[in-house]
Amino acid sequence: MEDPEDDVLIGRVAAGDHTAFALLMARHMRRAIGIARGVGRNPADADEIAQDAFLRLWTHAGRFDPARGSFTAWFARIVLNLTLDRRRRPAALALETADAVVDTAPDALTRLIGAERQARLQAGIDRLDPRQRAAIVLFHYEGIAGRDCARILEISEDAFESLLARARRKLRHALTPIDPDARASRKEIGS
Repeated sequence: MEDPEDDVLIGRVAAGDHTAFALLMARHMRRAIGIARGVGRNPADADEIAQDAFLRLWTHAGRFDPARGSFTAWFARIVLNLTLDRRRRPAALALETADAVVDTAPDALTRLIGAERQARLQAGIDRLDPRQRAAIVLFHYEGIAGRDCARILEISEDAFESLLARARRKLRHALTPIDPDARASRKEIGS
């Protein structure tokens, strides 16, 4: 027996079906956390945002209209809105951090190189404006189709393609390695 489609499940959730809700959570929790983490840039908030999104899904399931787009796009829009709302809040003061746990992984150099590259990529993504960051996260990290990304961001497909292209250009520019000769010249000038 095949599992029902999301559009069928959301109708059942609107009628109060807890089993349908649990199935939607199982299918979409990872994506909700991924969007919240990718756009919000705060892993500590991602789980809470995803839980809030599912609470909204439960309370507003009757508002889903399949004529306006897919369930995936509708739900991703809820997650994106909650994430952007959270980013607008004033930042809370960070708690004192504990000493770092020693990493005993055998291939530390490879991990270091990968971590440095990932940090550069994250820094580039962090410098994007929120809409460009959302385009990158939705399309590249979450694998949502461009058509659905456009619906989530409430723009045309052409506008989404343009937004994504601008975001990619900015990221490419941010990740372009600096010419070693130029770096040496800067060092000489600075010293």
